Amino acid sequence: MKKYKMKITVFLCGALGMVLELVAARILSPYVGSSNLIWTTIIGIMLTSMSIGYWLGGKFADKKPDINVLSAFILAGAFFTSLIPILEAILVQPLSELSSNLVFVAIICSAVVFGIPSFILAMVSPYAVKLEDKTHEDVGKTSGKISSLSTIGSIVGTFVAGFLLIPNLGIRTLILITTLILLVLSFIMFERKNVKYSACMIICLVALIGLNYYGKVIFEKNNPDIIEDVNSQYSRIWIKNISGNDVKYKAMQVDTGLEGYVNQETNKMGAAYLYYYDLFDYYNKDAKSTLMIGGAAYTYPTYYLNKYKDKTMDVVEIDEKMTELAKEQFSLDTENPRLKIYHQDGRSFINNTNNKYDTILIDAFKGLNAPFELTTYEALQKAKNALNENGMVITNIISSLEGEESDFIKYEYATYKKVFTHVKLFKVRRNIDGNIKQNLILIGFKDKENINNEKYEEYKNLLEMEIKDFSSDKEIVTDHFAPIGN
Repeated sequence: MKKYKMKITVFLCGALGMVLELVAARILSPYVGSSNLIWTTIIGIMLTSMSIGYWLGGKFADKKPDINVLSAFILAGAFFTSLIPILEAILVQPLSELSSNLVFVAIICSAVVFGIPSFILAMVSPYAVKLEDKTHEDVGKTSGKISSLSTIGSIVGTFVAGFLLIPNLGIRTLILITTLILLVLSFIMFERKNVKYSACMIICLVALIGLNYYGKVIFEKNNPDIIEDVNSQYSRIWIKNISGNDVKYKAMQVDTGLEGYVNQETNKMGAAYLYYYDLFDYYNKDAKSTLMIGGAAYTYPTYYLNKYKDKTMDVVEIDEKMTELAKEQFSLDTENPRLKIYHQDGRSFINNTNNKYDTILIDAFKGLNAPFELTTYEALQKAKNALNENGMVITNIISSLEGEESDFIKYEYATYKKVFTHVKLFKVRRNIDGNIKQNLILIGFKDKENINNEKYEEYKNLLEMEIKDFSSDKEIVTDHFAPIGN
């Protein structure tokens, strides 16, 4: 074992470094989102921390190539890892509430919360090279071997954490496991063990577990509204209580956005934009079948199946955990014979389906982040091909109508005009500044409208919100040109 302990340590520290990177994205997502911009920030900060760690690790190793010093570094890594749950509660959450600049928040939090343990773990590899290369004759071979072990560890850590540990154990348990592994590695690496040292390590064990638990206590105290904090393969999901207009709602939050919420007394869905999906019933009186891309809390599918007893709905939701939570917390009836659920990517589904629908509803935003792959000319052509005669695609878009934040709706409007026979645009809220982001409803018609005049009074308030003078000078969005993704 003594012969291989350095190699095992290098491998595990490489793996745990990547675990921390994945955990960083999950910890930060409810506060800053998980857009490409945020991922870029996290990766950049982590790589910077690791680069500094490699550099300083090499300098320390040259000055004092002592395995007990390396053991102390690993113990420090365990300590700073155990602080992550506490720092989420006392730094990440307060800072996100103080600043609206999400990139700034991501930079500070990535550097402080995750940068320090990543920096320490990166010091292990150059230290190991120095300690393993006794003769200085095979420094290249030793360096290559250590780098290879660290990289293989990173690969294994990425796949195991991403596919297995995070969705099955959750980030808090994974942080505790990472802390304990580092503590054990530190103990194994130390070469002058005695009773006093062993007693100190037992105290460290208790302290590190206590710090991890204390972080959970602070988080729960600061967030009494959160009912469940769940990690799936795709997202960190909060089920929480919220209030608005003197009404209490139960909500599902993914990243920074609410993916659905219902009145706790009446169980009615609270998001106003969802009622605009009912316009299919006015514009196509013969509509019977609907496809919805993006289930999340399934508030609209539940409402739809209760209101339209003669119609069917297929829902495509990539995250099976969301479906489970919708069943547990939002009264989703998965046994309803008029409902069929597909757990797969929305673009993949419309690319390959042979099913035909009268209506396709796209509601796949994740927080404020648009899934660009569902917004392109090619995707909308596939959706159009999946429509029956007189069918329509209705999409929820979050954008401003004017100003710097209006590019999304202008690009999409131009793309819909290129694909569909004619297009309609609705705003959801009255008396809102056109420069402010809001829910906008875009409808593309495959053929002609098949209007149900008997339903005019029922949908009059929605129909009056149509924007009839909207225009766009933007290019269409394609799979190779999608400037709307964040």
